Amino acid sequence: MCGIAGEISFTHSVIDNKDSFLNMQKVLAPRGPDQNGMYIRDNVALIHSRLAIIDIENGIQPMTCKYGNKEYTIVYNGELYNTEEIRNELLLFGYNFSGHSDTEVILKSFVHWKEDCINKFNGIFAFAIWDNFEKRLFFARDRMGVKPFFYTIVNNSFIFGSEIKALLNHKYVEPVINENSIAEIMFIGPGRTPGCGVFKDIYELKPACWGSYSKNGIRVRKYWTLKDREHKETFNETVEHVNYLVKDAITRQLISDVPVGTFLSGGLDSSIISSVANKSMLEKGLKLKTFSITYENNDKYFKSSKFQPNSDTEYIKKMVEYLSCEHHLITLNNQSLANALTDAVDARDLPGMADVDSSLLLFCKEIKKHCSVALSGECADEIFGGYPWFRDKKIRAINGFPWSQSTKYRKSFVRDDIKLQNHEEYILSRYKDSIINTSKNDGISPLESRMKEMMKLNIDWFMQTLLDRKDRMSMYSGLEVRVPFCDYRIAEYLYSVPWEYKEYNSYEKGLLREAMKDFLPDEVLWRKKSPYPKTHNPEYQKTVSNMLHEILCCSSSPILSFIKKSELEKLIHTEENEPWYGQLMTTPQTIAYFVQINYWLKKYKIRII
Repeated sequence: MCGIAGEISFTHSVIDNKDSFLNMQKVLAPRGPDQNGMYIRDNVALIHSRLAIIDIENGIQPMTCKYGNKEYTIVYNGELYNTEEIRNELLLFGYNFSGHSDTEVILKSFVHWKEDCINKFNGIFAFAIWDNFEKRLFFARDRMGVKPFFYTIVNNSFIFGSEIKALLNHKYVEPVINENSIAEIMFIGPGRTPGCGVFKDIYELKPACWGSYSKNGIRVRKYWTLKDREHKETFNETVEHVNYLVKDAITRQLISDVPVGTFLSGGLDSSIISSVANKSMLEKGLKLKTFSITYENNDKYFKSSKFQPNSDTEYIKKMVEYLSCEHHLITLNNQSLANALTDAVDARDLPGMADVDSSLLLFCKEIKKHCSVALSGECADEIFGGYPWFRDKKIRAINGFPWSQSTKYRKSFVRDDIKLQNHEEYILSRYKDSIINTSKNDGISPLESRMKEMMKLNIDWFMQTLLDRKDRMSMYSGLEVRVPFCDYRIAEYLYSVPWEYKEYNSYEKGLLREAMKDFLPDEVLWRKKSPYPKTHNPEYQKTVSNMLHEILCCSSSPILSFIKKSELEKLIHTEENEPWYGQLMTTPQTIAYFVQINYWLKKYKIRII
């Protein structure tokens, strides 16, 4: 896992921009604390900060290979999980390898197959390859969007990076936001419209896309999408197929030359990953390291809800006993949680999921002390239909994002003199853009049709927010987090599986539970879904309320340029628990979100146009 960046121009030399390149590399250092490298020629600069996971000695980047008068250079962030299969195929074509890194495999795959190489890869990745013969940059991102790739075109230069901060540290790029940016922050945030970088003229390469930049300009193409196919397997055959895919994805993702651990919340998804990983490691004579998070006095203040019916504590204990693993329980205090809100913005370059972000950041910082790679349970809910809104008929029937129904509430905070597109139209247009291309077989039932839309909607939007969060918060401490349920083969297969199979026994993720029942104790196997653990301690809300109050006491606070002071004051004193985003962001997190917005505007010296 690494940080990548660069600049390509066909109108001027980039060599004079070396100070910018050094700055870009410096801000990406947390993603890649182990090694640095640069490739600079007249028209191109490629920048790399490396977290060394595979082939420590031979995986140094930028990596260049030469064939006659042709030269190719790569910067790459990610991991391939089918490296050996591809390497063996390339060996048959006469290619030689100096080490066992996946970087070299990707580079030589491009040399051999050009753009079609992307169809060979199973992994999480974002990379750029400079073809010195063709004088073009080829860049690509993994199918599910686990690894990021941002870019802009300014002053006849294509500038890219793993994070927005890399772009902003180039002298050509200014931190500017406009009307659409404010709409993203207030109506979509902490999510983002696919492809949108929020800052003016900054874009993100969408998942499952590749692009090229040459004298002819930029070209972007989608290389993969979810397609509905006739599902011919019986339920029992489907169970066996899911069992194979999940086990294979997890075991593939254990590959590493450095220690590997797993997140363990006591929920279904992380417990499955931990159990399969534990079995695989025991066969090799190794002991699995697992990690859980909690908060000071959290059990004391925990209140059961529709979204969070029970606490994690007892289920974590059951799993630790079941696995006999090396477990680490990390307890966070609420003051540290609040203090880390600013670090979370620095990591994400945007206001995010408030303490849901900052807690993960602190959690990953502690995990990093024990290992550099960890497996996590994100994306199972999107693929297997685990969220409450998949099963709530009323929410399911609404045209809009099920995790963000508070549109009027959000709009109430925006100053009346700020001219924005109608907020309902803004959200609805993005919703429709997402579902219009949903692949559906002819003749399927209305329910089946809607569930296809729901799956695609969740993968394109909600899952991307969680993957953003996981990548930025983990890489801020140089921790590589892998997400086995994001294996595109699982998504591809499950997309066509009937909903009645997925909710086997009328239970959320019933199919997944049935497929993996041999890996879990019954208490965990049939545990009701519970989201990522957050603090329930009222001290946290008091702390972030005080932080927002201090901001409001300063007339020059930048947030007041487009947010109503009166509504923020009301928010501080409200006793209601209005949801802002999904299951986890309610009033305490909304307060913290506004604290983050103010910090973001100030820290990044953002100009509003």
